Amino acid sequence: MQKYVTNPKNLNYLLKNRPPLNQIKQIHARIITNGWSSMAFLSHSLIHCYLHIKNLPSAKLLFNQLPSASTLLWNVMIRAYSKHQNSQEPIYFFRQMISSEHFSSRLLPDDYTFTFVITSCAHQILILSGEIVHGMVIKTGYDANLYVGNSLINMYAAFQKMDDAHKVFNEMSARDVFSWTILVCGYARNGKMNRACQIFSNMPVRNEVSWTVMISGFVGSNNYVEALGYFREMLGVENHMLRPNEAVLVCALSACAHLGALDQGSWIHAYIDKNNILLTSNINTALIDMYAKCGKIDCAKWIFDKISQPDVHNYTSFITGLSIHGLGRDALCVFNRMLAESVKPNEVTVLGVLNGCSHSGLVEEGSAIFNTMESFLGIVAEIQHYGCYIDLLGRAGYLEKALTVIKSMPMKPDLVIWRALLNACRIHRNVDLGERVINYMKQLEPHGHSGGEVLLSNLYASLGNWESVTEVRNLGQIENQSDIGGSWIEVNGVFHEFRVADKLHPQIVEIRKKLQEILERVSIAGYVASTSQVSFDLSEEDKVQAVAWHSEKLAIAFGLMTTVPSTPIRIVKNLRTCEDCHSALKAISKVYEREIIVRDRSRFHTFRGGHCSCKDYW
Repeated sequence: MQKYVTNPKNLNYLLKNRPPLNQIKQIHARIITNGWSSMAFLSHSLIHCYLHIKNLPSAKLLFNQLPSASTLLWNVMIRAYSKHQNSQEPIYFFRQMISSEHFSSRLLPDDYTFTFVITSCAHQILILSGEIVHGMVIKTGYDANLYVGNSLINMYAAFQKMDDAHKVFNEMSARDVFSWTILVCGYARNGKMNRACQIFSNMPVRNEVSWTVMISGFVGSNNYVEALGYFREMLGVENHMLRPNEAVLVCALSACAHLGALDQGSWIHAYIDKNNILLTSNINTALIDMYAKCGKIDCAKWIFDKISQPDVHNYTSFITGLSIHGLGRDALCVFNRMLAESVKPNEVTVLGVLNGCSHSGLVEEGSAIFNTMESFLGIVAEIQHYGCYIDLLGRAGYLEKALTVIKSMPMKPDLVIWRALLNACRIHRNVDLGERVINYMKQLEPHGHSGGEVLLSNLYASLGNWESVTEVRNLGQIENQSDIGGSWIEVNGVFHEFRVADKLHPQIVEIRKKLQEILERVSIAGYVASTSQVSFDLSEEDKVQAVAWHSEKLAIAFGLMTTVPSTPIRIVKNLRTCEDCHSALKAISKVYEREIIVRDRSRFHTFRGGHCSCKDYW
């Protein structure tokens, strides 16, 4: 570099070629030692070089030493910092820019300046600053600029001020597909999917991003059927030029996973293969999750085994899938393989393997992981991990030990923690501890509505203590707390929903007749209705009738009516399956020689030949 020492233009030429950091520092040193620091073009080039390698502190130090700067250079600095979503530096630079003594009237903020600053206000949720900048935009006439207008729509959407966002949209003299998409995205992110749909339907042109926003919005608001409907529409004839991107495919697979829609999930997988779409880590993770949650853990394993170098997300998805299928030992094996291959688990991985231990009764193994997760894995236990551990101990009958762990938690136990222990008290019929747990819960929710009264009432009911059931009900307004049981079954790509004692399904008369026939057949084979969990003081006949019309039984009856014999029947439930339905489904699987796969709120049950994969441990 010696031959360039006496020529600043040659040094500037070197800087224009964006050299690495060590050479930048050498050139910078030459500029200082030769007294060329006052040459603006060299300082500007140095700033650009430091920004190119993301060395923002050095760029800022140089910038602050300049006697004056052009609008372009101010924009370069503001833009560089606006990429850091947690930084307020763009606002600092903007304030400095408009108040600078060296800033002449010719050098006002331009459309780029406003776009970068507005974006930064949105990232930081700086509502007052954003509104002030918007005022300056109007005063300087840049409200007519397309890019500034789009930035303002996005900013107000980030502020959850959709009326203001829509007002900016309406007042824009020109709009592009991104103007529409940003507005749709704002409504979707703020949970206003009906409004998002209205705007989306009026869009003159839709692109890949627009469809992604709608489909992800439906998934984010738990409207999975609608998400799949829009996904199919995206792939329709009129949109044959659009190919779903990674985000759309992941969202569609996620919707299938939540619904248990195996047919549609398998079709999406076939579409991916047919169109030679790259199987990224995110798509592989979504496929594993979809197959696992649709009851096809063998297919999830097939996807996982095809990945040459699984990452933490692939491992976590597969471990979680194994866990919800009650395959705790398999989950442990995969977890140990993960550690052997030096793939570092994250917090969700540990949750998955602890759940696997809980569903399989692996107390010793789960305790070892929980007690060493910080020292061995470097993961500090959060309240969700404590919840899993309490559930593990409680299910296995270690109720007092679970209580000791709760009392030693470094954070205050929440209602979820106490409900896990109370549920264990219900399983093991420990009334004394159950009543103590309720007292702890009342300290968190002095006015009731903790949800614990339902479990305590069920515990009393299982023991036939109807006086205590009545007392708890009068105190806790339990009727308002109970979730209504619901089950879903997919037949020929269409979802059918059933509620307990359902009367709304168009074929409900035939379904009830079929269910009555089923119960008569399985009763002959030895099934006896279990009414211990009926939480009302009824006659035994009325209790039998009450459990007969549970939602999963109705769904099973519909499945036997409408599906091909010998094919599996898959049901998704919103609550945990009850003892009676569990017993009935074992009998149905044997009498009708059908595999029945039920995904309840916490795990899978695969009924086959009169047995369940959970081995009656759930």
